[in-house]
Amino acid sequence: MLNVFRTGRSALRSLVLASVLVSVNAQGTALAPEHEVRRLMLATEEAVAGGNWGQAGEYLNRLQRLEGEKPVDYYYYRGRVMQESAHLNEAQSALESYVARAGVEGSHYQDALKRITAIERARTDRSRQAQAQPDQSQPVAVIEPAGQQALADLKSLYLVDSDREALTLHLNSLLDLAGWRADQRVVRIDVPADISYRVAAGASLIEIQESNREGNNRISKNTQTIEVYGVSPQVEWDCQGATCWIYDPRDGSRLMKLGPAQDRAAEIASTLGRLIKALQSPG
Repeated sequence: MLNVFRTGRSALRSLVLASVLVSVNAQGTALAPEHEVRRLMLATEEAVAGGNWGQAGEYLNRLQRLEGEKPVDYYYYRGRVMQESAHLNEAQSALESYVARAGVEGSHYQDALKRITAIERARTDRSRQAQAQPDQSQPVAVIEPAGQQALADLKSLYLVDSDREALTLHLNSLLDLAGWRADQRVVRIDVPADISYRVAAGASLIEIQESNREGNNRISKNTQTIEVYGVSPQVEWDCQGATCWIYDPRDGSRLMKLGPAQDRAAEIASTLGRLIKALQSPG
């Protein structure tokens, strides 16, 4: 039993965004992943109900680090926290993902729709403010994509201290919503994307794990490593029909196969490039 506790503490301290077999809470109590997911979802719900947004964000970040398909309410609560933090792009993306997954039967369906409308109004208000103040060097109307947010903002958003952690968490947050599906018309709540990705970053390398759901629901995984030194941080992307592609900055080959969302693909490419640059200049 002592060895189990030590393993739990070591896993919690590592902050490595890779696959985990056992999730461990702050007291070192080991729980199977499915129980840890439920525990963190309950904690998130309570934090949101109490208006403890920083605490809710911390629980959501811990949920994000867990491998596998997230509960559908995860996207609703992530949208709530992002909206409260005025991160409108992320809030709308998460809420739209909730609506797509939960459908009209979702317990937060109507509230999610209202919040998406509120986000649109917030953008309109910003646009009007920009028109009223045309001399500002950075107009309020320009809502920068997440990939262009200041690192200080991302570190505050994800409650971490390092550029590497902030960019890695943000990249995985974007990838959570960008999975590729053979049938793009229907997003099933209980089935993960056919192809999805997770990223982990070391001192000078990036590991990209691809999960491929096969016909018999068997998940095959493949991991490739990018050594960042000598690699261009300019990551190319494009979308063709029902698929968007992120290209390998080393040789221009296809690196990630994503769903057909151009804005999200652009943010993923930009954030991956920023992560490469951050690892190249850790100082």
